Amino acid sequence: MSCLYVISGSSGVGKGTVIREFLAKHQNFKLSVSCTTRAPRPREVDGKDYFFISRETFDEYVKNDEFIEHAEFSGNCYGTRKKFVQACLDKGENVILEIDTQGAFQIKEKMPEAVLIFMVPPSFEILEQRLRNRGTETEEAIQKRLAQVKREMESSYKFDYTLENDTIENAVSALEEITNAK
Repeated sequence: MSCLYVISGSSGVGKGTVIREFLAKHQNFKLSVSCTTRAPRPREVDGKDYFFISRETFDEYVKNDEFIEHAEFSGNCYGTRKKFVQACLDKGENVILEIDTQGAFQIKEKMPEAVLIFMVPPSFEILEQRLRNRGTETEEAIQKRLAQVKREMESSYKFDYTLENDTIENAVSALEEITNAK
């Protein structure tokens, strides 16, 4: 039986890295590619990392109820289209979504059977260092993200699982344990 796994966590916690490593070992899982209105980061590919769309297109999708979840963060919009997720589940494939906590809670309301996983760093200080090491954001943007981290951590109890990303290997193993339990 197929399942929808929703992985959330603070920016810089390593969600993308852990998911990539997990997917490399587990071909029976599909990664849902979200839409965003933000500009691509270096090395991000349209259609692989995100679907980079205009705000107008995003608003049209919202108007037409094409998202299973959507949110706005730091002036950018993010959303997951229903069509892809449902097609995978209908084919018996497991789906992984990497989204923010707002989106995770929207999905849980619409699909209570979805498994919510909240990824955390070993410490707040390590997370801050990871964000700074990216070198992709201004100090103001980093401070906004850190404030958001604190809010997200306060709601982590609403998730089905908490997964600590101390090392990639340990985090992938923990994710395997969670998916095997379903």
